[in-house]
Amino acid sequence: MDPEGLALLLPHATLATLADSWLQEDCPGLNHAALVTGAAPSQAALWAKSPGVLAGRPFFDAVFAQVNCQVSWFLPEGSKLVPVARVAEVQGPAHCLLLGERVALNVLARCSGIASTAAAAVEAARATGWAGHVAGTRKTTPGFRMVEKYGLLVGGAASHRYDLGGLVMVKDNHVMAAGSVEKAVLRAQRAANFALKVEVECSSLQEAVEAAKAGADLVLLDNFRPEELHPTATALKARFPSVGVEASGGITLGNLPKFCGPHIDVISLGMLTQAAPALDFSLKLFAEGATPVPHTHRP
Repeated sequence: MDPEGLALLLPHATLATLADSWLQEDCPGLNHAALVTGAAPSQAALWAKSPGVLAGRPFFDAVFAQVNCQVSWFLPEGSKLVPVARVAEVQGPAHCLLLGERVALNVLARCSGIASTAAAAVEAARATGWAGHVAGTRKTTPGFRMVEKYGLLVGGAASHRYDLGGLVMVKDNHVMAAGSVEKAVLRAQRAANFALKVEVECSSLQEAVEAAKAGADLVLLDNFRPEELHPTATALKARFPSVGVEASGGITLGNLPKFCGPHIDVISLGMLTQAAPALDFSLKLFAEGATPVPHTHRP
């Protein structure tokens, strides 16, 4: 999907609510620094200072819209960043521009970092010839899930289930509470009805077969080493060819290619959201009529 079109997934009201909550967190009381800058019309250049994938433009826009500033972009969403690159300009009253600066940069840096890591994972998987889905997980930052899930999509990965309502996932604790895999799947099917799929986390071929027999749509082979994963997936698919197989647990960018195989449909990585390094952006004011230049640190 074209990253530019992904912004349509984000409800305007939700964006505004998120931006407002982030700004209130950063400045819940008096903005003392506003007396330093005043309210004169100002402009600032947004610079990308590390390589990666640009992601998070809608959130950046939403933050500055809340403080009465306007953003003009020079690069589209999903662009490959080659530092140092001028990405955008922001215009508005000086005190408003600086009020939104850190919040907007934080969101853009984190979202772009996740998109960059997701893109690297997809590239590593595709290099093996594997055509399945590289996906994130529900291991997201509380209050920041929409940004992180959106970053996955911009990077070319699947977001997996957005929340508990997106898929009926039967994990080991659910099986323990229900009493057996079969009982857990049957209860899950009643909850899923016709609208949702049922996935079961399994730690052995025996559990996977039991889940498939009970009617699971997907089986998650959790924490399998590659040398165990592929024979298990092959055996399961031989008996239940329509059951989807997901691999997860202990997968990194370094070992991802080992988990790619003809009987694996999905590979999910919690590290795409939990361990993605943020990209480096800066926002620097410049005088009217002047040529903006990137900020450089003195040695």
